[in-house]
Amino acid sequence: MQETQREPVPRTDTGELDTARAFLDFQRHCVLKKADGLSEEQLRHSPVASGTSILGLVQHLAGAERFWFAHTVDGGAEPADDVLSMTVPPGLAAAEVIDDYRAAIAVSDEVIERGGNAEALTVVPIDGHPKTLRWVLAHMTAETARHAGHADVIREQIDGATGR
Repeated sequence: MQETQREPVPRTDTGELDTARAFLDFQRHCVLKKADGLSEEQLRHSPVASGTSILGLVQHLAGAERFWFAHTVDGGAEPADDVLSMTVPPGLAAAEVIDDYRAAIAVSDEVIERGGNAEALTVVPIDGHPKTLRWVLAHMTAETARHAGHADVIREQIDGATGR
């Protein structure tokens, strides 16, 4: 099948933090692109036994952004236990979930900007030790890319659209 949503990966290579941010931004964009043009019903559709949907992935990633950047890197309040849930409440509109993800990204970008460099340490320790912003960026890029792949497969099942 021809790829209908394919875009090139970032070509940014101007420094460690700029490059890391470009790849995270690209993966975030890929996730949001998978939601573009779908109805509320399609966004909630799950073709797999686990119940995973594109909207659930978006909600989960909003929570992950908040947990890793606002909480772990910046020391903000610890998120609720269900922050990483992929189960979207029926009364929550898809547009609200997508807007929430965009808002979480904006906060994360502010935290990254304040961190200033890849060597900045997390305020909240991970496994008992602070990690670098570099580590959190790598982790979130991997997490987002993983779920962008899930969203790509679900989107292909919905309407045949493929590509990163």
